[in-house]
Amino acid sequence: MVREFKLPDVGEGLTEAEIVSWLVEPGDTVSEDQPVAEVETDKAVVEVPAPVNGTVREILAEEGEMVPVGEVIITFDVEGEPVEPMADEGAGSEPSETDEVESAGSAVDDASTDGESGGEVSAKGGRVFAAPSARRLARELGVDIETVAGSGPGGRVTEGDVRAAADAGGEPESAASESDAEPAVRSATRKVTDEPAAEGDAEPAPADAHPGGAPEAAGRDQTLAAPATRQVAQEEGIDIDDVPTDEIRDGEPFVDAEQVREYAEAQRVAQEADTQAVQQEAAETATAAAAADTETTPEGEVERVPYRGIRRTIGKAMENSKYTAPHVTHHDTVVVDDLVETRARLKPKAKERDIKLTYMPFIVKAIVAALKEYPVLNSQLNEDDEEILVKHYHNIGIAVATDAGLMVPVVKNAGEKDMLTIASDVNELASKARDRSISREEMQGGTFSITNFGAIGGEYATPIINYPETAILGLGELKQRPVVEDGEVVAKHTIPISLSIDHRVIDGAEAAQFANTLMEYLQNPELLLLE
Repeated sequence: MVREFKLPDVGEGLTEAEIVSWLVEPGDTVSEDQPVAEVETDKAVVEVPAPVNGTVREILAEEGEMVPVGEVIITFDVEGEPVEPMADEGAGSEPSETDEVESAGSAVDDASTDGESGGEVSAKGGRVFAAPSARRLARELGVDIETVAGSGPGGRVTEGDVRAAADAGGEPESAASESDAEPAVRSATRKVTDEPAAEGDAEPAPADAHPGGAPEAAGRDQTLAAPATRQVAQEEGIDIDDVPTDEIRDGEPFVDAEQVREYAEAQRVAQEADTQAVQQEAAETATAAAAADTETTPEGEVERVPYRGIRRTIGKAMENSKYTAPHVTHHDTVVVDDLVETRARLKPKAKERDIKLTYMPFIVKAIVAALKEYPVLNSQLNEDDEEILVKHYHNIGIAVATDAGLMVPVVKNAGEKDMLTIASDVNELASKARDRSISREEMQGGTFSITNFGAIGGEYATPIINYPETAILGLGELKQRPVVEDGEVVAKHTIPISLSIDHRVIDGAEAAQFANTLMEYLQNPELLLLE
């Protein structure tokens, strides 16, 4: 029985996701919950597990493809259940052709033992067995993959087959031309492991065309040999009818153990040459793919980078926020000499508990304290219900720059946590975001966000609200700046702040009052002991 597997909703509100990579191929045996694909969702890469024990039947989406949630991306033959023929297999007519269509394991042998299908075209009734990378390459090279003869196991079309077809001008390949076009990839493995071609009309690769110099399989019906020689052939995995020989005894071809060993060694060399050729081809393909992303225009070199995954998610979120919430940004600067001294004094104590104490936990505590006094900044506007939802819990999102883009992990219930617990949470979440092991749940449910562009350098910015929240605080670089104090200009540690608000919900006066309260806590960190 065939089990279809649809792309699940791996995240709240997700409508589509990108297939990052397939971890299996058709014919692979899988167990339930075994990861079969990596899918990139809203800011995270997650593994998609197999739903059953069985065999991969078909892969229906390509790597890099955006797939709607609910669309079938892979099918399985369920273990212990009858294997159904492919949809266009077994139509009842022309069995010699349709029987070539395979579904994993046993069909591979069928294809190779079918004398008429040695070098068969893999497309049957519109079905082609090929890896997504081969399909993609076919599209790039303008090759109709349904006309390409597959040299892989079970007639699977490889990237090498596609390239050979492209070199041949995309013409459908006959059995004879196929062997000329792709001798290196299809020889050794087939000779050693597959059954001999019936009636000798299959087209094994010519010996002189193989990079490893493997002799052509004899493909006889009967061969005379001593029992010891047959034992050697069995140990070497060689079909004794394939071993070339000129010796005749009693009117039949005769081979000895030495001939078997020489033939086996030649096959091994050829197989290694095949492997190297395939690896080289893969490297060349990767290089070509990389080069294809760059082009030279009259103005200069241009690189094409797909607008997908996290970058696309960030872009859509920013667009939604900017065109939905009228932003206003309040700027100010706070003197934090006492905060610098307090943090320096507590840092060794935190280290004794194996916790790295940065300034961020102080800022989180100060924000929570200020939000308690001005809760409207910890709210959400529900336009449909025409209400402002003021939240009495404090989940503080902290923007983290990662190699994959900006992520905002959330410190949940920050108002109920002490300084070191917040520090531990911040360190753990930031680490998870950077190595992309963070879960969606750890990036959801925020009520107020912080972005620390000062960690890179800079003073002021206009942070984009993490919609549907109503406010976000941007932090500039903490450093000494000139400050006028008692009529004198002195050097003080200061932090520039930039507070963006949704002006539909928050007035400028409330934003300024919130900022003043926040700065009071940062100027006098001992006040946080009362929180």
